[in-house]
Amino acid sequence: MSSLIGLLDIILHLDDFLLPVIQEYGTWTYGLLFLIIFIETGLVVTPFLPGDSLLFVAGAFAGVGVLDIKVLIPLLLIAAVGGDHANYWIGRHLGDRILAWDNRIIRPKYVRSTQDFFDRHGKKSIFLARFVPIVRTFTPFLSGLGHMNYVEFAKWELAGSVTWICLFVGGGFFFGNIPVVRDNLTIIIILIIVASFAVIGLEVLRQYRDQLSKRLRRH
Repeated sequence: MSSLIGLLDIILHLDDFLLPVIQEYGTWTYGLLFLIIFIETGLVVTPFLPGDSLLFVAGAFAGVGVLDIKVLIPLLLIAAVGGDHANYWIGRHLGDRILAWDNRIIRPKYVRSTQDFFDRHGKKSIFLARFVPIVRTFTPFLSGLGHMNYVEFAKWELAGSVTWICLFVGGGFFFGNIPVVRDNLTIIIILIIVASFAVIGLEVLRQYRDQLSKRLRRH
């Protein structure tokens, strides 16, 4: 429980934790950011790592010149794409074995919710999943497990990763240092997390509305 609270504290106060890291390790910070973004979607056992909020805060630091936006965006894009592709091939070659492991490591409910998401939205789920924490970790894994066409996966994944990185890093870069945003960064991060989960909620509501409309037309 204490470790969960500690992780939540880091996620909600990334501005406090990231600056000392930058001051202490300098350019090595880029390597740390790359690693976090890569393994957040590259390994099915790390869906809890910060994604959206980390990108926003990193973009905000780039906005004041502490980090270089010209390095940050391509580096994190490579991390995001590389993580997804690694997870796809892990799922394709090792998926059945991994799912047979101790389910305390890979929660079945995460797999089921991601599979439901994938079943509802088909190929476009690869794009949409980029904006939904936890789901984005399991979607490439299940795509590989289900032997989804690799070219189709790569196409939708690249579109999602480019949009995700540019949206959140760019958002932090342009808006993260506006006084009202900077002074309420914890609230902004919470809103980002809530908005990320809202993506799947809106899609579920849309699907429900469409199904309801079809039933009404039949009657």
